[in-house]
Amino acid sequence: MRKRRKIITVSTAVAAAATLPLLMSPVVSAAVREDDDESSRMTRLYAPPPDRDSYRQVARLAWRGDFRDSAGLLSMVRTPQAVWYGDETPEQVERLVRRTTRSADWQGRLPVLALYNVPGRDCGSYSSGGADSLAEYEAWIDAVAAGIGDREVLIILEPDSLALLPSDCADASNAAQTAVEQQTVIEEQTTADEQTAADGQSAADGQPAAQEQPAAEESPTELPPLPDPGASTAPPTGSAAPGTGQEAAQTPGQQLPDALPATSETPAPKPPEVQEPAALEPSASQTPAPEPSTEQPGTLPELPPLPTPDPVTPEPGNSLDPDELDTPVVEDPETAARYSEINYAVDVLTALGQTSVYLDAGHAGWHSVSSIVPRLIKAGIDRATGFALNVSHYQTDPDSTWYGRLISSCLAYADEGGDPEKCADQSWSRRHARRWLRAHAPDDPAGMKHYVTDTSRNGQGPWTPRDRHIDAQSWCNPPGRGLGRRPTTHTGDALMDAALWVKTPGESDGRCLRGTDGPLDPVRGTVNPEAGEWFPDQALELVRYADPAVKVFRRTAGR
Repeated sequence: MRKRRKIITVSTAVAAAATLPLLMSPVVSAAVREDDDESSRMTRLYAPPPDRDSYRQVARLAWRGDFRDSAGLLSMVRTPQAVWYGDETPEQVERLVRRTTRSADWQGRLPVLALYNVPGRDCGSYSSGGADSLAEYEAWIDAVAAGIGDREVLIILEPDSLALLPSDCADASNAAQTAVEQQTVIEEQTTADEQTAADGQSAADGQPAAQEQPAAEESPTELPPLPDPGASTAPPTGSAAPGTGQEAAQTPGQQLPDALPATSETPAPKPPEVQEPAALEPSASQTPAPEPSTEQPGTLPELPPLPTPDPVTPEPGNSLDPDELDTPVVEDPETAARYSEINYAVDVLTALGQTSVYLDAGHAGWHSVSSIVPRLIKAGIDRATGFALNVSHYQTDPDSTWYGRLISSCLAYADEGGDPEKCADQSWSRRHARRWLRAHAPDDPAGMKHYVTDTSRNGQGPWTPRDRHIDAQSWCNPPGRGLGRRPTTHTGDALMDAALWVKTPGESDGRCLRGTDGPLDPVRGTVNPEAGEWFPDQALELVRYADPAVKVFRRTAGR
């Protein structure tokens, strides 16, 4: 009897896993159609086949009875997103690109391709790799172009290739080494101070001093279920009672909120922030606070002269010195080769006729406008469709659109002979920046460079780490992040061509050692998957903290 019961149980599990996509197709298709309805007003975007590991996670969740999580995750992986290519041989990439573009063409959808094979990419960090030489890269680009042919394609060309030039790599490496050395000094000094204080207190009390061990930072290990559409969507109260969001924000290791809103109209709950407020100047590993976006009155008093723009805090994961970003340097051979590689790709891909090409422009918390604009110009932005923002990062939509407007305006200003150093910058006050825009930006957006943004993981904005003594790598698998705006080409912004899911949500950014020897991620307390591999914990976080929320149930007409 026991053996028969075991056989029945195993058979049921296999059948459930095999038929899961069919059983859940009404739920998921409703969610996917809802996302596609918005983008179909202009262009329908292509959804590539999901990662096999994502389907395995969906099946495991369904077998455990977590049908809401399972449906939400399946909806996420079936949402239109970019297809990444890099490290393949020219023969392989031509075949794969042809397969993808043909499939999208048959479906009447626009595929988004992220090309990521430039030599020396990512400064040899978690996503290192790429072609070995300029000649090898050119052959690879030629193969991509052959695979595309005359089909319509949107291309995100080499993320981080311009925001992180080879000339930036040495500075990033030295800064990271300095950060580790400074951390050691700070820890030693802190230990000495604590020991001295403990000895003094013990002497006063007549008790021996006890050595205190710092508490390790932990991330939540349990996540809340997806919201029930019929449940109340009222946010949690601000009290510090056990289980509230305020306590989770103050104490690491707490469980996440019990529920999330079921509709996109209600703001998503704030995730458990692993941080502590402090009135300190931002370090090179932190993202600066966004400039307030409150509109100013139409009539303004006389303003003082425009300020000299300050350099912006560099990319958190690379720990670059902000004083060096805007300082002219002698161009090294690797950086000169990088510009040649990007220019070659722009010429080959735009010559295809139906290919839109967007160059890398980093994100609003990385380079100043006057720093990134000259790089775009040298890389051939005049011949490209536009530029891409926030790829694989977490900046909010308002920050990205403001940054994109400033870059586009500065490019137009420079095209007319203006000096990019005099362009309005995201560090300026909105009042002064708008004053500059009224004086120098073109009135017709049609004559300006457009942009696209990555909204795949920015639903909760950037993460601020709690421990400021380590290389936080706040771009690397940060906890408590959520999906952002669904992919669409109907943006409502004349300069913004599309909101896209460029980074594949659910795929790891890398091991995220954060300046330690590893192998654990000191923030999550786990060994993260290698870059590009499926990360189940992060995938569930993205679904549960999505803003707007993931809709997994179809609304009945008339209700």
